Amino acid sequence: MTDAPLQTFDDALAELDAAGLRRQRRVVEAIDGPRLQIGGCWLLSFCSNDYLGLSQHPALVAAAQAAAGRYGVGAGASPMVSGHSIEHERLEEELAAFVGREQALYFYAGYPANVGIVPALVGRGDAVFSDALNHACLIDGARLSRAEIHAYPHGDLATLDGLLAATTAQRKLVISDAVFSMDGDIAPVPELLALCERHDAYLMVDDAHGFGVIGPEGRGTAAHFGLASPRLIYMATLGKAAGVAGAFVAGDAPVIEWILQRARSYMFATGAPAMVAATLRASLKVIAAEGWRREQLRQRIAQLRAGLAGLPWTLLPSDTAIQPLIVGSNACALQLMAQLQQAGLWVPAIRPPTVPANTARLRIALSAVHTQADVDTLLAALQAAAS
Repeated sequence: MTDAPLQTFDDALAELDAAGLRRQRRVVEAIDGPRLQIGGCWLLSFCSNDYLGLSQHPALVAAAQAAAGRYGVGAGASPMVSGHSIEHERLEEELAAFVGREQALYFYAGYPANVGIVPALVGRGDAVFSDALNHACLIDGARLSRAEIHAYPHGDLATLDGLLAATTAQRKLVISDAVFSMDGDIAPVPELLALCERHDAYLMVDDAHGFGVIGPEGRGTAAHFGLASPRLIYMATLGKAAGVAGAFVAGDAPVIEWILQRARSYMFATGAPAMVAATLRASLKVIAAEGWRREQLRQRIAQLRAGLAGLPWTLLPSDTAIQPLIVGSNACALQLMAQLQQAGLWVPAIRPPTVPANTARLRIALSAVHTQADVDTLLAALQAAAS
């Protein structure tokens, strides 16, 4: 017997530690709005994607409790066997109507949605065109498809135009985040769609960080730009602004039916509980009705950006709830995160490979439940750390 393989893992972990790249989980013991209890201490959180503060909304909690009483807390099997309930069916109908598409398909989570959708749409002999800053699930979906992959520089429409013109692929699919999760900027979706229409391609956008927040009544980035096209395949997650769990893809009925028939992560996975679908139906109603939440979020974004002016770190341009503060080195980002924690704040340090080398940052995530005083507290702590 030899311990060499185990020693190899020890050495690899030590290398992560030396580079400031090992990730640590924290145990959250209780939640009260934007405050999380960790180790018996309450921290003011700027790390959650619960952009509208719906995860604790009374209407959603009541819907979950009622559905658990009626259906229980498990789905029992895959949606193709017995895990597709009347709640799932109605949710898909309501999601399609909410984003103005013919049909929608609900997945139990966002990552498996994209690694299932992309290979369902393209395969060998086809081509995928992917923004360089796309989320890992889009990248992995492209790899699993076995299509030819072309990565284009972030937001570079001219390069994408040339790549689309040059390909001889049978089917062409452009994939892009709608709101980029680490930079907070919004993709040029109208221009991407125009290129796809010109080059006989499909466009799939992942609106994980736009759904519920952007567009009239929070109906997403496509609605924000007023886009409707049979070439547009719209995907969004439901564990962020919607406050619950899961994801969906929406588009023309034949496209969604094809994804249902071919997405392995949908066909062969146990479905989400009916309780989750019922809770999401309640969330859609709140998203549409409580527009004050989006307005309050916009106010907090403006307050934060104004207050960060003059600090020594680079604040990336972003009009969304994601406000990235570029620090530079991994060590400096971790140190700044630790200083904020000592002041009672949880602001995550994001490091490679999630972001490019030498762009380690604090990813400040704002929510409608943050008050003006909460943001003032964060600004004061950052100003103190900079002095």
